[in-house]
Amino acid sequence: MNKVLCMAFGVSALFSPSIIMAETVHVSTPKTSLVLEATNGDPLKFVYYGNALTAVDMESLKAAGIPNFNAYPVYGLWPEKEAAMSAVHADGNMTLDMAVSGVKTRKDADGSEVTTVTMTDRVYPLTIDVNYRTFPGEDVIETWTETTHNEKGDVTLNRFMSGYLPVRRSDVHVSQFYGSWANEGKLEEAPLPHGVKMIKNKDGVRNSHTSHGEVMISLDGKGRENEGRVIGAALCYGGNYKLMFDTDDSDYHHFFAGINEENSAYHLKKGETFATPPLALTYSEEGLGGASRNFHKWGRDYRLAHGNTPRKILLNSWEGVYFDINEEGMKQMMTDIADMGGELFVMDDGWFGVKYPRNNDSTSLGDWTVDTNKLPNGIKGLCDAAKERGIKFGIWIEPEMTNSASELYEEHPEYVIKAPKRDAIEGRGGTQLVLDLANPKVQDFVFNVVDTLMTKYPEIDYIKWDANAPIMNHGSQYLTADNQSHLYIDYHKGFTAAVERIREKYPDVTIQACASGGGRANWGVLPYFDEFWVSDNTDALQRIYMQWGTSYFFPAIAMASHISASPNHQTNRIVPLKFRTDVAMSGRLGMEIQPKDMTAEEKEQTRKAIEDYKLVRDVVQLGDLYRLLSPYDGKGAASLMYVAPDKNDAVYYWWKTEQFVNQQLPRVKMAGLDPDKTYVVTELNRVDNEPLPYEGKAFTGRFLMSNGLEMPLSHNVDWNKRNDYASRVLRLTAK
Repeated sequence: MNKVLCMAFGVSALFSPSIIMAETVHVSTPKTSLVLEATNGDPLKFVYYGNALTAVDMESLKAAGIPNFNAYPVYGLWPEKEAAMSAVHADGNMTLDMAVSGVKTRKDADGSEVTTVTMTDRVYPLTIDVNYRTFPGEDVIETWTETTHNEKGDVTLNRFMSGYLPVRRSDVHVSQFYGSWANEGKLEEAPLPHGVKMIKNKDGVRNSHTSHGEVMISLDGKGRENEGRVIGAALCYGGNYKLMFDTDDSDYHHFFAGINEENSAYHLKKGETFATPPLALTYSEEGLGGASRNFHKWGRDYRLAHGNTPRKILLNSWEGVYFDINEEGMKQMMTDIADMGGELFVMDDGWFGVKYPRNNDSTSLGDWTVDTNKLPNGIKGLCDAAKERGIKFGIWIEPEMTNSASELYEEHPEYVIKAPKRDAIEGRGGTQLVLDLANPKVQDFVFNVVDTLMTKYPEIDYIKWDANAPIMNHGSQYLTADNQSHLYIDYHKGFTAAVERIREKYPDVTIQACASGGGRANWGVLPYFDEFWVSDNTDALQRIYMQWGTSYFFPAIAMASHISASPNHQTNRIVPLKFRTDVAMSGRLGMEIQPKDMTAEEKEQTRKAIEDYKLVRDVVQLGDLYRLLSPYDGKGAASLMYVAPDKNDAVYYWWKTEQFVNQQLPRVKMAGLDPDKTYVVTELNRVDNEPLPYEGKAFTGRFLMSNGLEMPLSHNVDWNKRNDYASRVLRLTAK
């Protein structure tokens, strides 16, 4: 009879000692199971990943038909197949032959449990630990590997994936996310082709502009929101990555995910451990939406800094004044956001530099000294001004970068990333350079940027951390000649070391990950950040599309969404304030505008919208997301809603995305409500002269989920205020 090692939350463990010579490993969450065969002396085998198995299912599982694939395939003995790891031993041998040598479990301080299957090479003193982490109450499993050896010389790792998953061929579709600056997070879905499908990034610093390191795998044809089997996969890494589907002549698609190994061969010293980043997996039979809700809950609980603390409503100065920072202007903006009910003011770029004042993007990065010509009373004066107005103060920095026109670069040219014998390649503004975080002195410098600000000005409540350049040439002035291929990996090791120090000393400050907009929307950096800037594009209509795709893996509490000016600064689109506000209210609400350019009526409308948002902030930022009508379906509208965990409160959003005469739009059914509860409807951010016909009326959750409510295609406003946009935000409160 097979022995079973269970990490059981809802599945009974037959037995679970700390170390066991097991044949079957059952890693379980409340609703999912991952089953492996871990027989000593044999390769680790993948058996099953899907909905939770009972003891009866486990007993008969193999009879149902299971794949015959190694759970972590390695290169060498069957080299025609794709592998998760390849290595060159110290003696030049290019083969690995790994066999299970032990299984153990442990419980970590955060309540998660880790199963580790150790595999040892049959000939060489090299081991690979394949790890699986589960969380109490979360339907997410993280997997990663740790490799070490005791050979006489270095072992060179040429591929080092975090995980591998065989996916049974059927009508499998993949949802992926791509884009560019100001057009991030776009959704694309297609069936898996024969051959190889690859998603990768080689930016070095910002890894979620052109593509994302996350995919949804729909097993029953084109993905549906609330039904169908879906596997979600997210690589939790801030650096270069590679996701790959290899469809060969077997009955399976072979999915690999991990660090992009291109030009990154890693020379592993004796006794050193090489750890890959976690690959997070979830399985849902509630469609794409179910997989998203799993990731959102896991992310808020375990990955996102302060993931269950509602965020403040802020005004950021960037689009209001750009580099034109001055004390009077900052105080004016503080007064305006405070009067409209906001809670935080963030001063963006342009506040620093002495020898090289920061008046544009070509100078001063690295010289984090306040420009007293702009701010005579310094940052302390602004902190005091914010306190007087009853709000908090935040500030922008870009600590990983410098300019060639800066005192830092003049004093420490050795700090920048530059190939030996090559001139430094400069980016934004014609002068921007990336600091080499592989260098411990640079790590200290980055830490000290934050430490100095927070020590001098402990009133700072929020930091906007930007990163506006990729690694522009491959070379480290710190790494030795034989380890230049470590640059991409060691940069992110250094980045992690720096932000871990910052978080250890300053656990309570809110930090936003901005990287030329949405360049750092990934679960690898978010343990150290509270949110990310979805995109530098603040156009409300385009934001619907970008935030829709981003929501597949990231919760609203992490997505900064701001009301901006009209015409919009990126698209020049003229969009009414009502629509701009309704889109921004679907994420972490903020403002990116010059309030003194708003009319008194617009300020009052915004004040009322902020007041309304505060009523539902917890539902939006901490509730369960249900996407209802996709803008990508081309139906002329988009709709989603958030539902509180107890289902007593919900917020419904509807936006018209096209305008035609005699337009016919679908009536959108709601989701996620309690069918037996009765909900009272209240419109938020209302601009109509008359309330909607269902204002104050009560409906059962069953009716709303079966029928929905009719959305008027225009607003009942005075003739001179009519336009081609329409949007609605409805609050549903259980009686």
